[in-house]
Amino acid sequence: MFSFSLDRTAASLRGCRRFLLHPSGWQHLTLAVALLVLAPLTVLLLSWTEPAWGIWQHLRETLLSQLLINTFILVVGVTTGTLLLGVSLAWLTGACEFPGRTHFSWLLLLPLAMPTYVLAFVFLGLFDYSGPIQIPLRAWFGRDLWIPDIRSASGVVLVMSLALYPYVYLLTRNAFSTQGKRALEAAQSLGCSPTAGFFRVVLPMARPWIAGGATLVLMEALADFGAVSIFNFDTFTTAIYKAWFGFFSLAAAGQLSTLLVSMVFLLIVLEQKLRKRMRFSQSRVTAQAERIILNSAKKWLATSYCSGVLLIAFFLPALQLLRWSLKVFDLEFDNRYGMLLGRSLSLGLTAALFITVVATLLAYAGRRHPDRLTLSLIRISTLGYALPGTVLAVGIFMPLAALDNFLIDFARENFNFALPQLMQGTIIIMLLAYLIRFMAAGYKSIDSAMHRVTSNIDEASRLMGLRGLKLLVKVHLPMLRGGIFTALTLVFVDVMKEMPITLMTRPFGWDTLAVKIYELTSEGEWERAALPALTLLLCGLLPIVLLMRGTEGK
Repeated sequence: MFSFSLDRTAASLRGCRRFLLHPSGWQHLTLAVALLVLAPLTVLLLSWTEPAWGIWQHLRETLLSQLLINTFILVVGVTTGTLLLGVSLAWLTGACEFPGRTHFSWLLLLPLAMPTYVLAFVFLGLFDYSGPIQIPLRAWFGRDLWIPDIRSASGVVLVMSLALYPYVYLLTRNAFSTQGKRALEAAQSLGCSPTAGFFRVVLPMARPWIAGGATLVLMEALADFGAVSIFNFDTFTTAIYKAWFGFFSLAAAGQLSTLLVSMVFLLIVLEQKLRKRMRFSQSRVTAQAERIILNSAKKWLATSYCSGVLLIAFFLPALQLLRWSLKVFDLEFDNRYGMLLGRSLSLGLTAALFITVVATLLAYAGRRHPDRLTLSLIRISTLGYALPGTVLAVGIFMPLAALDNFLIDFARENFNFALPQLMQGTIIIMLLAYLIRFMAAGYKSIDSAMHRVTSNIDEASRLMGLRGLKLLVKVHLPMLRGGIFTALTLVFVDVMKEMPITLMTRPFGWDTLAVKIYELTSEGEWERAALPALTLLLCGLLPIVLLMRGTEGK
C-alpha cells in the first residue's frame, strides 16, 4: 500500500510537471475558467485600495450594526428552522412506516421549486394585516385579537426555512433510510430508551449528511437577496445593492462584498474542519433497512405533520398564485408579458447551453489529465456556488466596466474615434456571472456520468484512431446524455430563478420575469406579480420531477 501511494504521488508530480512545462489545450481551458472564478474575488480585494470612507462612516452610524445583527439572526434562525423541519421529516419518511409515506417521500421536495422571493411575497399577501387570513379572523374574534406580525425577523426566518428545508431533508433522508429500525434496536440493547437512542445513536450517525445540508442552507441564507428585500429586512446582500444603486459607489459595494465572501468561506472552512474530525464507517449493505411501524395514534400524527408542512410550504402558496394569476390574467397577459417570458427563456437556454458545454469540457479535461494541479484548478472552477449573486454581480461588473472605459478612452485619445461600450449594456456580463455561479450544478452532473464510462472504452477508441475532441464527440457524448440533460435542466431553472445577478447586470430596460417580480413586489403589487411567479414555479418543477424519479419507490 505504501508503494502504491508513492506511485500515485509520483504520477501526480509528473502530471504537474507536464502541466507547467508543456500544458495541453485542455489544461489551458481549466486554467482559464479557474482564473475567471478568481477574478471577481481579486477585484473585490483590490477595491480596498480606495476605501469609501464617507459611505462607511454613514453605514457605521446608521446601518452597519443592524446589518450584522440581522445577518446573524437570519443565519441562526434559518439554520435552526431547516434542521428541525428537514431532520424530522427525513426520519419519518426514511425510517418509519405510516399512511402516505411513499408519496410524501417525493412530495416534500416540491418546495425546492418555489423561489424564496416568491414564497416571501405570497406569505405577505396572505398573512399581512389586510390579507385574506387576518381579516376574517378579526371579524370572528374581534379587532383586539393578537396575531404575530409577518413583517418581522421571525416572518422572514419562517419563510426561508419553509423554502430551504428540502436541502437538509434530501440529504438526511438517504442516511436515515439505511438505518431504520436497526439503529434504534442497537441503542436499546445498550440500555437507551427510543428517544435517547435517537439523539445518542441515530443523529450522530447521520451527522455528515445533516452537516452537508445545513452548509447549503447557510450559504443560501447568506446569499439571499429577494426574500429579505421583499421583507425590508436589511442584510449584507441588500446593503451591497443599495451601495451600488443607491450611493452609486462600486467601491463601497465591492468592500461590502468582501465581508460577505469572508463569512461564506469561513463557514466552508469550519465545515471542512468539523468533517475531518468525524470518523464514520460506511456499510457495504445499501438495501433499505426495516422500517419502524408507527402505532395508530403516531401514524396519523405523522401523516398530519407531513401534510401540514407540505400544505403551508407549497400547495397553499401555489394555489394563491393561481388565484391571483387568474384574477389579473386578462390585464397582464399581453405582448409585453410574452416579451418578458421570451427573454427569460432565451436567457435561461443560452446560459444553460453555455455552462453545460464548458462543464463538459472541464469534466473531459479532468479525465484526460488527472494530475493534482489540473484537478485543483477544476475544483476552483466550481467554487462559484459559494459566492452570492450580488457579490458576483459587483465582482464581474467592476473589471469589465474598467476595461470598457479604458478602450473608450484609448480610442478617443489615439484615434479620435467614439467607441461604444463593448461589455456594459450587454448580456456578456450576465453570462459570465452565471457561468461562475452555476458551474458546480452543471459540472457535478456531467462528471458523475463521466465516471461511469470505464477507461477500457477510451483505450478501445484510441486503438480505432479516435483521440482528443473526436473521442469526446463520438464516444463520450452519447454515453453522457443523461448527465448532460440533468445539467441543462438544473442550470436552466437556476438561471430562470436567479434575481440579483439579472437585476444588477442586465442591459438597461432588459427585464425578465425575475426582474418583473422584484419591481412589482417592491411596490406591494402582489397580485400582478403572481403571473410571472407562477411561470417560474412551473419551470422549477422540472428538476423536482428528475429528483422524484430518483427517489421513487424508496
